[in-house]
Amino acid sequence: MISQDAEVKGSGAKMGNISSNGLLSRSKQYRSRRTSSVGKIDMGDTISGLATMNTTRQSKADSKRRLDRLSDSETHLLQKTWLSFYEINYRHAWIAPLVILIIVYSAYFTSGNMTETNPIHMFVDASYQIPGTDEYGKGIKDLCFVFYYMIFFTFFREFLLDIVIRPLPRLFGATEKSKRIMEQTFYVIYYSLSSPFGLYIMYHSDLWFFKTKPMYQTYPDLTNPYLFKIFYLGQAAFWAQQACVLVLQLEKPRKDYKEMIYHHIVTLLLVWSSYVFHFTKMGLPIYITMDISDLLFALSKDVNYIESVLTPYVFTMFVCSWVYLRHYINIKILWSVLTEFKSVGEYRLNFALQQYKCWISLPIVFTLIGALQLVQIYWFVLILKVLYRILTMSNYVDIRSDADEDNDTESENISDSSFNDEENENREPNKT
Repeated sequence: MISQDAEVKGSGAKMGNISSNGLLSRSKQYRSRRTSSVGKIDMGDTISGLATMNTTRQSKADSKRRLDRLSDSETHLLQKTWLSFYEINYRHAWIAPLVILIIVYSAYFTSGNMTETNPIHMFVDASYQIPGTDEYGKGIKDLCFVFYYMIFFTFFREFLLDIVIRPLPRLFGATEKSKRIMEQTFYVIYYSLSSPFGLYIMYHSDLWFFKTKPMYQTYPDLTNPYLFKIFYLGQAAFWAQQACVLVLQLEKPRKDYKEMIYHHIVTLLLVWSSYVFHFTKMGLPIYITMDISDLLFALSKDVNYIESVLTPYVFTMFVCSWVYLRHYINIKILWSVLTEFKSVGEYRLNFALQQYKCWISLPIVFTLIGALQLVQIYWFVLILKVLYRILTMSNYVDIRSDADEDNDTESENISDSSFNDEENENREPNKT
């Protein structure tokens, strides 16, 4: 009996050691990426795409019902066609926007009339051209342009995420961070296009290099050059598309959800008010400061996710660009509102001449840009914490909680195989 008890106790101790070692090894394996906190800074600039969102239990059940109806011989042909399209679009969210784009572009380019007399023109191209010039006015048709290119950016983003970017995490051997790599790579691509475009427009204007007096000298700027208007409205469409995804709450809100809401409200108010009240020369530099810093930020997160040795260097470049663009330049613009808004150019209210640079607009402009600066200061505090850990080479602690990290890992795994129904059925589905 004694030997049996000793054997049982010994085996129990052995199993306990194995269990403990297993837990320790799992913990060590799970915490192996605790070498950097760069990837753990969530900022309101970034919104998840549809292709990287979690697959919920309800969405999988709906998909299964559609497949069952498709296999049912009693389902009519029209119903099968619609269900097939619905299912394909569920698995590849860029299909429906692509269909809309093809229909509209085909109707426009095959019509033989690519002038503003064509009703489709207001969706596809800039409206209100001043005859004989490259200048364009403003009007209600610009909303149609913004709405149409919201659809374009939905297609552009989802196509890149689903077809072009999806293989990259496996290529770099970082499948456990596939969702985050895909999201940030999209932003690298987008801002790599928008940043040079914005700088090109600024270079060919009187605003180069972030001059402030030209913002007020020619006010009111009732017209803008073609590329200037395309860039401005295109940026408005991009931000509005992100805001729609955010408002619809298609994904579980992040830890910084309130900051995201605040940031997007302020940004959209700045876009709308600067365009309607002719302060576009103030809006252009702010767009550029956001795009360049966001490009370097997304790049620093990507190199961090693939555990590159370049992470601290890229992140340091990002911090320098953030300080200069998001704080120095934006505060410089804020200071110009206090010192040059009144003294440079006309300062009076005249509705007939659309002259709104006056005592009413001054505090509104200052408040909106100041509100944007406040949320950027909040993010800068998070950035400094990460920079300090990198410079001191300490044992980094993630800014977000462990629970958040667990949810991220689970959602990444689900997202990476969201088109494999059988595999998803074996996983614990996310709750919404």
